[in-house]
Amino acid sequence: MAEGFSLPPNTGIMICGHGSRNQNAAREFSKLAKAMRKRFPDVPVEYGYLEFCNPVIHSGLDALRDKGVKHILAVPGMLFAAGHAKNDIPSVLNSWAAANPDVEVSYGRELGVDLKMIRAAGERIEEALKKADDTVPLSETMLVVVGRGSSDPDANSNVTKITRMLWEGMGFGWAETAYSGVTFPLVEPALDHISRLGYRRVIVFPYFLFTGVLVKRIYSGVDAVAGRKKDIEFIKAGYLNDHRLVLDTLADRVGEILDGKALMNCQMCKYREQVLGFEADVGAAQESHHHHVEGVGGAPENCPCNGDCDGSCRDEAFCKKHGLEWTPVHSHSSPGSLEPVGHSHHEYEHEREHEHGHDHHHHHHAPYPHADHPLGPKTLEKGKS
Repeated sequence: MAEGFSLPPNTGIMICGHGSRNQNAAREFSKLAKAMRKRFPDVPVEYGYLEFCNPVIHSGLDALRDKGVKHILAVPGMLFAAGHAKNDIPSVLNSWAAANPDVEVSYGRELGVDLKMIRAAGERIEEALKKADDTVPLSETMLVVVGRGSSDPDANSNVTKITRMLWEGMGFGWAETAYSGVTFPLVEPALDHISRLGYRRVIVFPYFLFTGVLVKRIYSGVDAVAGRKKDIEFIKAGYLNDHRLVLDTLADRVGEILDGKALMNCQMCKYREQVLGFEADVGAAQESHHHHVEGVGGAPENCPCNGDCDGSCRDEAFCKKHGLEWTPVHSHSSPGSLEPVGHSHHEYEHEREHEHGHDHHHHHHAPYPHADHPLGPKTLEKGKS
């Protein structure tokens, strides 16, 4: 099935992404969608983003409709099902479907914990190890898998399962999981802790599909700790990108929709069940919080990042120094107020997935219960000052 299979007439595929200010990330995601076109040469395939990139999801859906598609198979180009896959994308799809009743839209599940994805991750780690000192055995090597980080504990726990599968499958001496934001432990404090365990080598693998601000932040954290712990060899593994097994998994998700098997794990979903510490989220409305930044973003031509955004544009002084516009958008702090797109408050709150009790266009959410954890979001916030 993974190599492509026949779809019924008038069927189209929609790949739904999150979006990034980093233009390299956007290009890599578009490569994923284009690779799917090769898998399904007789079927229209479009893609779109929730925010910070064009085309937006609505545009991709419009393009499929205009090509005569009557049944759209929409799949999230995301690793795990957290707020974006559970709430934001379905909200966009539902609003579009309501305005286009002649087109059926079926939603698939995320890439998830899948043996193909674990094999792809293992190959990325092996690629990095081949470039390292081969005199250090795996028994003296620590693996650190870094996930995106979410306010959804089910998504966070899935990263930990990936870590265990890689650890046990490859035979590392020890392994730990860290996160790039939102939850704990963050990369730098995790690596500081790990460095006390006595392992000669630490390989850090970002379990991410594409580059972007967060991957660059992970690598910066590795460099910072490596500078303090010069007796340990730190290796930065590459992220998943358009690995052939990632493409196989995405094709599988398309097939699941047709087979009626596109089921998310609702047993551990904080919006449906009483997950320890997240009881207040049960029954939360399924709605998107990205409409105010749909299509917004991308580095201006005169930005020194040359499209490879590292988040420096969050700083007003940086924008002023380089003659960049600090563009205002709706704030997350109060309805109708404005603040710049690049402001650290906007980015920090966005990283925490709009679930920390602030009022966002009259959308209310329970606060993340561990926002003050010493190894979590507050650590990240202090690191920006």
